[in-house]
Amino acid sequence: QNTILKKAPATKGMFSFLKDSAEVVDSPKLQAHTEKVFGMVYDSAIQLRASGEVVLGDATLGVIHIQNGVVNPHFVVVKEALLETIKEASGEKWSKELSTAWEVAYEGLASAIKKAMN
Repeated sequence: QNTILKKAPATKGMFSFLKDSAEVVDSPKLQAHTEKVFGMVYDSAIQLRASGEVVLGDATLGVIHIQNGVVNPHFVVVKEALLETIKEASGEKWSKELSTAWEVAYEGLASAIKKAMN
């Protein structure tokens, strides 16, 4: 998530738990949110493999994203940040195939959230 804030600093205000905090680098709430997003993308990959589609476990995600002012370009920033973070963590194991797998899983999740936003 810190990568998101580096790529798009204006998004800080979109995270309710960061709006009033000066320092975000070591924010436990930001870390928890990061882990939640990672887990949701991972679950999306499993769903895509099993059924070919992603179904949101939390039906309120569309409303939450709307309330926070999320628009299509934000999904691109999050995808880039996610891939960059996973690449960093993967080290030598990173490959085009791994990148594509994570990208497809993220796109499945993003698509499901966008549907819930409409």
